[in-house]
Amino acid sequence: TMKAFLLALLAQLCSASLVPEREKDPEYWRQQAQETLRDALRLQHLNQNVAKNLILFLGDGMGVSTVTAARILKGQLQHRKGEESLLEMDKFPYVALAKTYNTNAQVPDSAGTATAYLCGVKANEGTVGVSAGVTRDRCNTTKGQEVTSILRWAKDEGKAVGIVTTTRVTHATPSAAYAHSANRDWYSDGEMPLDALEGGCKDIARQLVENIPDIEVILGGGRKYMFPRNTSDVEYPQEERHRGTRLDGKDLVQAWHDAKPAGKVAKYVWHRRELLALNLSRVDFLLGLFEPGDMVYELDRNNETDPSLSEMVAVAIRMLQKNPRGFFLLVEGGRIDHGHHEGKAKQALHEAVELDRAVGLAGRLTSPHDTLSVVTADHSHVFTFGGYTPRGNPIFGLAPMQSDVDRKPFTSILYGNGPGYKIVGGERENVSAVDFAHANYQAQAALKNGFGAQHCTERGAGGEELAAHRLLRGWERATAGPGGQRERRWGDMGVGCSQRGAPGVQRVHPTPQHRL
Repeated sequence: TMKAFLLALLAQLCSASLVPEREKDPEYWRQQAQETLRDALRLQHLNQNVAKNLILFLGDGMGVSTVTAARILKGQLQHRKGEESLLEMDKFPYVALAKTYNTNAQVPDSAGTATAYLCGVKANEGTVGVSAGVTRDRCNTTKGQEVTSILRWAKDEGKAVGIVTTTRVTHATPSAAYAHSANRDWYSDGEMPLDALEGGCKDIARQLVENIPDIEVILGGGRKYMFPRNTSDVEYPQEERHRGTRLDGKDLVQAWHDAKPAGKVAKYVWHRRELLALNLSRVDFLLGLFEPGDMVYELDRNNETDPSLSEMVAVAIRMLQKNPRGFFLLVEGGRIDHGHHEGKAKQALHEAVELDRAVGLAGRLTSPHDTLSVVTADHSHVFTFGGYTPRGNPIFGLAPMQSDVDRKPFTSILYGNGPGYKIVGGERENVSAVDFAHANYQAQAALKNGFGAQHCTERGAGGEELAAHRLLRGWERATAGPGGQRERRWGDMGVGCSQRGAPGVQRVHPTPQHRL
């Protein structure tokens, strides 16, 4: 027992020592971002128009290999070979790379990265909306380390703001827009340890309702974290796993409604039909929670009860466009990541194609003259495809050769690690004997690596650079710079380019054809 305690203590001390003291200070990242921005401004001619609206599309886990495979899938769904297809982001004029590491992790997670691109400050893995001075799970390190997000800055500027996601609305990516938590998994107080509750830390669902109560649009999953423990779910009343999780007895949907100003109309919906039937001209605030947890994969989605990501984005944009001062909208294709973690490449890539549809729809609903759009990701995955496949080979098909080792066929798509690692009779499974085109087929992996049902870890994520489409010329993630990779944080100046209010940040204007 003493040995285990000492090892745990040593691990904690080593983890803390990984973070240089200066990186715990948000000002370090802000100053570095500003310096890089000034260098870039000397090298490019800027369009002096100011973008009124900003849409950030985030494909969770959508690394470059996923983008390429999704492009091929999109074309093949249109009965073409696929490689020649164009994703909507491919049509954007600017593209750059971004480094993604967390302050204490070489390969990042979605929480620390969300803090980076939404708040402009790199952070530790597993934490949201706080600086690197906060240690995961340590509630008592949070006070005074909170950092503000682009959503807050936009709201302070009088703009409308919204969040749309295919995960639960309290998940890592959306939560960094409004919450400050030492643990990304504290969705409700039912997931929090006693010391955190006694220390005064709030769960993320409660922060969603209380921190920025005037968010105009919130659409996604996560109903169960809003209701008292054992409350039956409205859609799945017989399923115990979908019941409410809150220990404090609060009905946060009612609290959300009660917090709205007198005379304002707030609507809560949980069904696709309700969402699409809304008269948006008569709605001031909209909360849509369409599943108890994450939304259902696009391939499995019930078209009667659950809206698609594209449908949610269309509603959000129409709602937010009512504000003459403009809007900020965060759109997350969050289940790309879950598909990859589960080794289900078909699910992941169809999620990516749906995100692409949402990007295209948003482009048709907005104008490039006043809307700045960004399409990017937070981290990659150990997902690859190869095997010298011929042009037009089905993206989920077999490679045209066999392994030199076991003389068995293999699919073009493989994972470096994941749940698809399988040994049958002491040998690699023969994929020709299984339905490798099934939506839930788990592609083979070189190493075994499981993934929990709660999607609470980032095991299997990839650490390479990511693409960011339609950034200001020469920009890479958060900091400006003519070429070369840049650190991943843009909250203070990249996303803040059409906003004012970031600490110590000057207003910056987007380049021609503002859509990033």
